Amino acid sequence: MATAPQTHGIRLKDKIGYALGDAGGLLTFSLIGAFQNKFYTDALGISPGKIVVLILIARIWDAINDPLWGAFIQSRKPNPKGQFRPWILGFSVPLAIAAALMFLKIPGLSETKYLIYAYVTYILYGMMYTAVNIPYGSLASVVTDDEFERSSLSMWRSIGAGVGGLPGTIVLPMIVYTVTGKYANGTDIKALDETKLFWCVLVLAVVSVGVYFLHYKLTKERIAPQKHIKGKDYSAVTTVRELFGNRAFVTLCLASMLLIAFQFYYQSTYTYLFTDYYGKPGLYAFVTICTYGPMAIFIPVMNRLIRKFGKKELCAVGMAFAAAVNLILFALRGTALAHNSTVFLAFTFFSGLGQTFLVLEVWALVMDTIDYYEVRTGKREEGMAYAVFSFTRKLGQTLAGVGLNALLAVIAYDGELSKQGIGLSESVLSKLYDISTLVPAIMLALMAVILFAGYDLSKKKLETVHAELAAHRAEEE
Repeated sequence: MATAPQTHGIRLKDKIGYALGDAGGLLTFSLIGAFQNKFYTDALGISPGKIVVLILIARIWDAINDPLWGAFIQSRKPNPKGQFRPWILGFSVPLAIAAALMFLKIPGLSETKYLIYAYVTYILYGMMYTAVNIPYGSLASVVTDDEFERSSLSMWRSIGAGVGGLPGTIVLPMIVYTVTGKYANGTDIKALDETKLFWCVLVLAVVSVGVYFLHYKLTKERIAPQKHIKGKDYSAVTTVRELFGNRAFVTLCLASMLLIAFQFYYQSTYTYLFTDYYGKPGLYAFVTICTYGPMAIFIPVMNRLIRKFGKKELCAVGMAFAAAVNLILFALRGTALAHNSTVFLAFTFFSGLGQTFLVLEVWALVMDTIDYYEVRTGKREEGMAYAVFSFTRKLGQTLAGVGLNALLAVIAYDGELSKQGIGLSESVLSKLYDISTLVPAIMLALMAVILFAGYDLSKKKLETVHAELAAHRAEEE
């Protein structure tokens, strides 16, 4: 593989190109958190309990599929275009097709047939997303080996994710709902329009292919892969065992699993909250703005903060702050403030303020653990490390899906009522608010504890790791 003589020195083009990779994925992936659960319960009429089983089976398959794909990618001989980029481009079209199929309602099927269709399309989309996302996640570690350039790439990836998620989380909520009746207090009862949703998803899927093409053209792999990870010299089992002996990697996987669980959970729950509790599904658009808006505050100064305090330290404190904000929201239950959507969005902004550090830096933390693995073992295993990391994040997605549907069943949510112009009872609405505030607070608090007590790549230790890695690579030249 032809590489540049330098292993760092990225430009704005590299940052934009790298960001476009996550933007392309989030154009469709964000729809899972925002609409998939409601599409299954309200449009296809699938019960929450059956959705739980669907998600669990899909994750069992992921436990097999993700590591196998990571090992396959890691063991392939790179072509002249790179080790990871060609896979991203090649699977972008199948991913787009799978996304559109996942939100297609075929008229006249029974619940059982809709459930079978959901199994096929949901698992197919997950496999195609894995095919794209594992090489994409591995890409950053071969774009640059500079710590602060990697931190910059992590921030740009978060920007890309935010931009890619905007259509699904801001524009679509204003389009895909139809008024079917009114509550006694005059608030609109709104139902999901599955036809509008499908055509919107189809447009986003087509756009995602173009975005992935731009990502491919603008990015460059600077660090050549190690030559020994090939054929009989490569052992996926050994790599996984060594990864799970890496405390930093394991605890980061746990924290990231909870982060994706939190993100999917609140995105899905807020869809129900703003549609049913506040009767204003269009306001869901401001959730994304309030959550990602704080990024604009910290991105210009993030590297300065990292140099002064360290990545781990900033992320842990931020999560503790966000947990406290969500706990206050729960404490407001039953008050007039809880029924004020503007107040709720204001608290969402402050919660986003705390979340920003981990959201922006999680990918830089992954690269740090891969560097630490290389220092300990002498091997660089981006593909397998990211496959394992990606699988734990899917476990977080599972935790969110299973937890949400279990709680919807507990509070007796009925998705058919809105189609009939019938509102939910006050008891159900009150419990919906509770599960939308207390559960996120608990997850954020757990992330803070894991980062404070478990993740051991502190600012001081990371400086030592990078110095050892630089010396090791200098000896190889």
